[in-house]
Amino acid sequence: MRWYFFVLAMTVGWTPATGAPAETEAPLGFGVINQRSVTLTAQAWNPILGYVGKKVGVPLVLKMGRTAPETTAMTVRGEHAFAYTNHMFTVDRDRLGYKVILRMQGEPIRGAIVVRDDSPVRSVADLKDARVAFPSREAFVGYWLPMDHLLKSGVRVQEVFAGNQEGAMSQLQFGEVAAAAVNHKLLSRYGQREGFRYRVIWTSDPYLDVPIVAHPSLPPRLVEAVRAAFIGMAEDPAGRRALQASAEALGSPEVWRFVRAEDAEYDNYRRFYRTTVVKGNP
Repeated sequence: MRWYFFVLAMTVGWTPATGAPAETEAPLGFGVINQRSVTLTAQAWNPILGYVGKKVGVPLVLKMGRTAPETTAMTVRGEHAFAYTNHMFTVDRDRLGYKVILRMQGEPIRGAIVVRDDSPVRSVADLKDARVAFPSREAFVGYWLPMDHLLKSGVRVQEVFAGNQEGAMSQLQFGEVAAAAVNHKLLSRYGQREGFRYRVIWTSDPYLDVPIVAHPSLPPRLVEAVRAAFIGMAEDPAGRRALQASAEALGSPEVWRFVRAEDAEYDNYRRFYRTTVVKGNP
C-alpha cells in the first residue's frame, strides 16, 4: 500500500483553492473489473485516467490482473486507491470500507441469460445439464444473479468460465456453449459490434451500474477532487476528447458520462449477497 503512505504525506501540500496537491511523486492505483480483455480495458480507460490524474495533480494508473478474481483480490488487498467495481458489496468485503463516489450515467444493469438466435433453447428449464458460459465467479450480473435464478429454478448447469464478459459472449457466438450469462448492456454493445444475433431467455431485476469506489484511507479532499474531475469531464474540451477516445477504442457510438453516486444507493447489492442461495459467497 505504497500509495497510502504517499497520500498521507501529500495532504500537507494540498492546495484547497485548486483542489490539487502542490507536488506528487507516486501514482495511485485504479482498478477496473475485467469485463473486456486487459488490452481493450486499457485502451478505454487510460485516456480517462490520464485526464483525471492531470486535473487533480495525482497520477491515476490502471492496475488490474488477467482475470476478475485477480483484479478483485488486488482491491481487497488495498492495492487500488480507487476502483471501478461492483464486487465489494459482499458481506466480508463490505467491512473493508470502500465507499461509492461515482457511477456511469445511464440505465441500470441487469443480468441476462442468452442463447444464439438459432438455438432450440426456449427457456431456462431447457438448460438443464447444458454448458453455460459465465465471465467468472466474481461477476455480479454475469454470475451471481443468473446462478441464483438457475438454482432457485432447480436447473443445474455445467459452469464454463470465460475470464470476462466478452469472453463469455464469444464462446456463445462460436457455439462452444449452449448459453451465456452476461451483463445485458455489454451484450447489446458486443452484438452490435460483432454482428452477433442472440435471444434473451431471462433477465434479472435492475441494479445501478458499476460504481467507482474510493479506499477509506484517502483524504476526503482528494476523493472530492477526483469525483469532481470525473463529473466535469463532459463539460471540459480536454475531458470530452478523453471520453471520445475511450468510445472509439470500444467501437461504441455512446460516450461515457460520470455522475455522482452515494454508497446507500447500492444497498440492494448488499441485500442480495445476504440472501442468495449461491454457495461460496466471497
